Amino acid sequence: MTEDTFYTLSDEVGEGYYTEKRSKFLAYAHHVTSIEQIKEIIAQYRSKYYDARHVCYAYMLGAERKEFRANDDGEPSSTAGKPILGQINSLNLTDVLVVVIRYYGGVNLGTGGLIVAYRTAAADALAHSQVVSQQVLETITYDFSYPMMNDVMRIVKELSPKIVSQSFDNTCSITLAIRKSQAEQLRQRLAKLSF
Repeated sequence: MTEDTFYTLSDEVGEGYYTEKRSKFLAYAHHVTSIEQIKEIIAQYRSKYYDARHVCYAYMLGAERKEFRANDDGEPSSTAGKPILGQINSLNLTDVLVVVIRYYGGVNLGTGGLIVAYRTAAADALAHSQVVSQQVLETITYDFSYPMMNDVMRIVKELSPKIVSQSFDNTCSITLAIRKSQAEQLRQRLAKLSF
């Protein structure tokens, strides 16, 4: 993994399933990009599976993988959210939410049994998901005068950043998104034009 690549899931929801002593564990793996989106998805599952005993989940957000949470939703501490998060971490994924819904089967599984059940259900959902790599992009906005247009466009053509927005008037402005590892080179090339 390079500094400007990270792994996440495609937009298709991965589904997993595990059963132990009549308890059913339904697992869903989602590609997510914000806490708001995560809250919406969890609310949808709570509503859809209103009769389930537990809706446990874990998520990891951001290319740096620093924003995460594991939730046991009433299960004994660290028996649900942590094993789910462990599966996300084992694949080095981010921008991922895994939700596991438990229907209680009447027999207690014990902490060891719960950990295995949540881990296995989460792993199954992730196994049925498509892992994709994405680039960490940096956005650079550059203001310039109209006569510099050809020079700016030559650099854009050579380094091929994505053009996010552009406006051409007396003063022109262009916003570019480029791989983090190439951002400094782009900045320097544009800065040289200003002299």
